[in-house]
Amino acid sequence: MRWSQMFVPTLRDDPAEADAPSHRLLLRAGYVRQLTAGHYSLLPLAVRVRARIIEIIRAEMDAIGAQEMLLPALHPAEPWQRSGRWELMGQEMFRLRDRRGADHALGMTHEEIFATVARELNSYRRLPQQWYQFQTKFRDEPRPKGGLMRTREFTMKDAYSFDLDGAGLDASFDAYHGAYTRIFERLGLPALACEASSGTMGGSDSTEFMCPADVGEDLVVHCPACGYAANIERATSVLPAASDEPGPAAPERFDTPGVRTIEDLRAYDAPDDRQIKTLVYVLDGTLTLVLLRGDHPLNEQKLVDATGATGIRAADPAEIQDALGALPGSLGAVDAFLPAPLPVIADEALRGRRDMFTGANTDDVHLRGVDVDRDIEVGKWADLREVEAGQRCVRCGEALEIQRAIEVGHIFKLGDRYARALGVEVLDPDGKRVPVVMGSYGIGVERAMAAIIEIHNDDRGIVWPLAVAPFQVTVVVAQSDDADVAKAAEDVYTALKGAGVDVVIDDRAERAGVKFRDAELTGIPFRVTLGRRGLAEGTAEVTARATGDTEKVPLDAVVAHVRALLRR
Repeated sequence: MRWSQMFVPTLRDDPAEADAPSHRLLLRAGYVRQLTAGHYSLLPLAVRVRARIIEIIRAEMDAIGAQEMLLPALHPAEPWQRSGRWELMGQEMFRLRDRRGADHALGMTHEEIFATVARELNSYRRLPQQWYQFQTKFRDEPRPKGGLMRTREFTMKDAYSFDLDGAGLDASFDAYHGAYTRIFERLGLPALACEASSGTMGGSDSTEFMCPADVGEDLVVHCPACGYAANIERATSVLPAASDEPGPAAPERFDTPGVRTIEDLRAYDAPDDRQIKTLVYVLDGTLTLVLLRGDHPLNEQKLVDATGATGIRAADPAEIQDALGALPGSLGAVDAFLPAPLPVIADEALRGRRDMFTGANTDDVHLRGVDVDRDIEVGKWADLREVEAGQRCVRCGEALEIQRAIEVGHIFKLGDRYARALGVEVLDPDGKRVPVVMGSYGIGVERAMAAIIEIHNDDRGIVWPLAVAPFQVTVVVAQSDDADVAKAAEDVYTALKGAGVDVVIDDRAERAGVKFRDAELTGIPFRVTLGRRGLAEGTAEVTARATGDTEKVPLDAVVAHVRALLRR
């Protein structure tokens, strides 16, 4: 390949619209161009990197016995309606009607569609099955950002396992867990396997592979001592045991003029950890009281997971006033003071607490001496609180850390939800028809490309790991107008190609400095430079992009030297 014939539109300055290092560098180095918000054209260098990533993923999928397929990106509404996700997915799903008026969607994911193919399995003797594809997905993101990090059109490797029972699913899940670990190691991504929420996918268990990065949109709770890791939407921690006094025989009202916050109530000898914070949410249209300890924040995804709600929002002040007779700041769930019963869900940290403080559902009035078990009718207990840095690990008791991270992969145990909805059944060994159990396993290809750059870059540009670089080596002709230098560079280029090296020659009529800058910016791992001075000495310079180290190598030893570097 010749640089003079490639389309690599590098930029000298950072684009104003770039909001992440990978976004900035993909634009500057001529890898992508934006068509519109959330939609990017991948230019030749990006296509080569994408192909390398796909090659690595495909190799590891094949190694665990997965079979590659390709299913449509345009889906009829019917399978999505049968699974219940036609309504659940909401506005993120691109929907359209064909000329006959039939509803369709652009696929966000393919659980339903793979399940329709799996209807032909019929017998347990055909199980287990592992299927995967590389297919374009579409999501109508409200706020696309970060270049390739969050887009509305992207390539996903999505895989699906089909097993007879839970034990088979466990084995499939473990196989994908191992494959994903190897994939991210080969891609140069230090991904943590984190416990995670299954969200709209459903199922019993899921693991996210999270790559720590400052631009990450997720928060990961991590214990450096034992390796515990979980998305903050799923993480938990150990709390010191509470030692409450019994308190009075019944809650006592007291005036709290102007008190609106947890901090305000401290003035009445009410420590944060002895206050009951009462939040009011509308869950699937039902006004619900959500109780936490005063010093604990709510994690909304935990509330969704605990209740199974598909519609969730904080109640507005008018709804709260109508239902409870008071405004936020004076709310509580003590039954004696509620004008009408409301569902109550409480965080586990409140279980068994006594002599607590809470609002009296009268403006500027609170209660003291509340015994949670005695005075509040809790309909459901759940882990609702968001873990904070410094709290203690549930595994080893050491301090937890919280860091930003990019989700680069997610694996789910789906169970039989989709099989039951879509009619995927097989005959078991006893001749009974039973639904198969499924798993789902995804990696975003372009997001992986962006994540690699977030980890591997410096002030000069991208520093690709060798396994995914668009080329392994660039041969730079330092003086293109010197026929002897140009011929020597061509000879080295031809010899490297003949030795199986993936190489490009920069034969442009540009200054050497421009070529060096572009080689560094685009991140090609090794540069072989041919110039007049080196030619006079019978040498070429070989430079490693990652370290900047340069060696002078005899011309007749360049190929062997480069091959040794690539093997290393």
